[in-house]
Amino acid sequence: MADRPRLRRITNRLANEYGRPALRPHRAPVDELVLTVLSQNTNDRNRDVAYFRLRDRFPSWDAVREAPFEEIEDAIRPGGLAPTKSVRIRQILEAIGEDDLLWLERAPLDEARAYLCALPGVGRKTAACVLLFSFGRPDVPVDTHVYRVGGRLGLWSEKTPLVKAHDELSRLVGDDGEFAYEAHVLLIRHGRRTCVARAPNCPECPLRRMCPEGRRRLAHA
Repeated sequence: MADRPRLRRITNRLANEYGRPALRPHRAPVDELVLTVLSQNTNDRNRDVAYFRLRDRFPSWDAVREAPFEEIEDAIRPGGLAPTKSVRIRQILEAIGEDDLLWLERAPLDEARAYLCALPGVGRKTAACVLLFSFGRPDVPVDTHVYRVGGRLGLWSEKTPLVKAHDELSRLVGDDGEFAYEAHVLLIRHGRRTCVARAPNCPECPLRRMCPEGRRRLAHA
């Protein structure tokens, strides 16, 4: 199993390459929930366009909760999968009612995570986004980039289920929210810029001496 010092060495090298990100919790968990739903199967630009169109169209989340699906769908259309996402967003807002979810900041982490994962269509990644970005809580969202890079680095085995990857990365960061945020952001940056899916740039990778998959590819080349 990987240990915390190794993950720290990884993030330090990535920070030297890409810059060290700064955690700035925004304390708006309902906003984060909706934004994360809109981020599914689209890029950041389309997600943001859909989110701001939704906020411009409706004065509050209460108004979204009471709106017809067709109006929500029209507002978020630039984000893709609007028919599905409009239903999911309203289901979530109906489930939380008038709760602002600020209590999640002080609840036991397991309890906060379990509550979020019980909401319609909310899984570990979405729950981790809400807890980390809203409150700086040490839960690491594992998206496709984080999962791919972590697997190549040996943080988990190749066929590890996504939920287990979340568990493992959260174990590695411990109770350090800053560390959780750095690991999340830096692994994503590395996955987008260097450790891409089909043709990773192993010769110029700052982690090439630490990465089992990188060493294998370089030896094969």
